[in-house]
Amino acid sequence: MQQHEQLTIAEYQATAASFREGTWDHDVSQNRDALVAAMPRNPGKILDIGCGPGRDLVAFKGQGHTVIGLDATPAFVEMAQQASGGEVWQQSFLSLDLPPETFDGIFANASLIHVPRAEMVRVLKDLWRSLIKGGAIVMSMVRGDSEGYSARSTGYRYVVGWEYETLAPCLEQAGFEILHHYYRPPGLPCEAQSWLVIVARRGL
Repeated sequence: MQQHEQLTIAEYQATAASFREGTWDHDVSQNRDALVAAMPRNPGKILDIGCGPGRDLVAFKGQGHTVIGLDATPAFVEMAQQASGGEVWQQSFLSLDLPPETFDGIFANASLIHVPRAEMVRVLKDLWRSLIKGGAIVMSMVRGDSEGYSARSTGYRYVVGWEYETLAPCLEQAGFEILHHYYRPPGLPCEAQSWLVIVARRGL
């Protein structure tokens, strides 16, 4: 495992309880709804990559979907299993081992922000292969052009910022067809919206 992954996972492990408390009530239903609307089947089979403590696993399960979580942080894997009562895989984004052509949708909410720019196309190709034909992905990413460590009192997280113009070519290179994109949080002027969301799919 690369050093930036080890440091990022260690920081999440150290702050898992406070992270859960601080993010559980965040409303990302707009992103979940965007994924479900783009999926070829509803209900379908969803991979929540970087599922954290399991908030969105619970939400998707409540809508009748079959959902599997994936996270590299041991504390989050345990929390997500307990919260959802479902399957959660412990894997890092740079060492994914996913079944081919399995998922109708992949939910990547504020998770692939930790993938280095140079590795993004390779990671997206791994995700592309795990989708069925017509399967969809929703990526929510921090906006910007920075890459590197974000220092915190509890350690470091490696974070990469993207804009639509820089991320769209990576998705296309990996084989995805982009359906649409938008910015969050809703209701703010674009320059104040700190998140980019892209909805794309594996071709039929």
